[in-house]
Amino acid sequence: MKKNKKKLILLLTIVAAGIGMACAGTLAYLWFGPLFRPTDTAYLYIDRDDTIDSIYYKVEKAGNPKIFIGFRWMAAYREYDRHIRTGRYAIRPGENVYHVLSRLRWGYQEPMNLVVGSVRQLDRLARNVGRQLMTDSADIARLLTDSLHIASLGYDRQTLPALFIPNTYEVYWDMPAEDFLQRMVQEHERFWNKDRRAKAQALGMTPAEVATLASIVEEETNAKEEKPIVAGLYINRLQRGMPLQADPTVRFAIGDFGRQRVTYADLTLDSPYNTYRYTGLPPGPIRIPTPEGLDAVLDYARHNYLYMCAKEDFSGRHNFASNYADHLRNARRYQQALNKRKIFH
Repeated sequence: MKKNKKKLILLLTIVAAGIGMACAGTLAYLWFGPLFRPTDTAYLYIDRDDTIDSIYYKVEKAGNPKIFIGFRWMAAYREYDRHIRTGRYAIRPGENVYHVLSRLRWGYQEPMNLVVGSVRQLDRLARNVGRQLMTDSADIARLLTDSLHIASLGYDRQTLPALFIPNTYEVYWDMPAEDFLQRMVQEHERFWNKDRRAKAQALGMTPAEVATLASIVEEETNAKEEKPIVAGLYINRLQRGMPLQADPTVRFAIGDFGRQRVTYADLTLDSPYNTYRYTGLPPGPIRIPTPEGLDAVLDYARHNYLYMCAKEDFSGRHNFASNYADHLRNARRYQQALNKRKIFH
C-alpha cells in the first residue's frame, strides 16, 4: 500500500512537473519567441490620446504577430497601462514580445526624418511640420505668431523666415512645438558657421539680410547656375543705392505669387516690400531660402550687370544687361512674348 502511494505521489509529481515545464515553455515562447512578422520593419505611433486598448490594436496591426495573447499577458504583468509613452516605435521581423514591449514601456523611440521645406509662408511651414510630427500644426503656428517668443529667439514677424534652414533633420516624432523651434535655432547656428558669417560681414549684411536677398534670388530663378549671377546683380544695385526693382517682392506685397506679369498699377502699391518704390532690402525674406540660395548670395558672381529680364522662351532663365538700353531691348522681346501668349496679368 505504501509502495503504491509512493508511486502515485511520484507520478503526480512527474505530471505536475511536466505541466509546469509545458506552461513555462509556452510562456517562454509567447514572451521570447520570434512572434512578430511584419514584412519589413513596421512603425507604430503612440500619441497622447492612446489607451492600452488602442495600443493593443496598433501593435497587432503593425507587428502582425503569430500569437498576440503573450503581449497582453506581459503588458498586464509589467503594468504597461501605467507607463504609456508617446512616440514612434519600430517592430522588426522576428522580434519577440519582451523586446517590443520594453521599448514601448521605456520610451525607446525610433527617430524619423523631418523635412523642413523652402516654403513661401510660415503658416504653410506649420502645416507641413504638423503633418509630420505628433505636434498639432496649430501649436506650431501659435509659436510662429507669438511676438514675445519670436523676440526671445532674436527675430520679429518679418525676419523669422530667416531662422529656418531647409533640410532633412533626424528628430523624434513626439517633439513638442517649442523643441522644434529650439532645434531650428541650433541648426541655424550650425549652418551659419564662422566662414559664412565672415562672408556676410564682408557684404555688410547680417544672416537675416542674406536670407532676405537669397529669398528674392530664388523667386527670380530656379536655375542653379543663374543664382550667383542674379545675386551679384542685386548686390551691384544695393551698392549703388539703386532700387532692387524685383518683381517677386511686389507679388509678395500683393499676395499673389501666381501672376506672371506685374503691372504698372502694382508698382504703385505703398508697401515696404515694393522694391520699385523703396531702396534697399525689404523688411524680411519673401520665402524661406534654401542653403543653395544662401550660398549663392555669399558666393555671388562678380560682374557689371544691373538689369535682368526673363527670357522670351519662358525657360525660366534670364537675359542680363549692364546698361539700360540693352535691358529695354530684352524687356521688349519678353513683353511681346507675353502679348503673343495673351498673358496680361
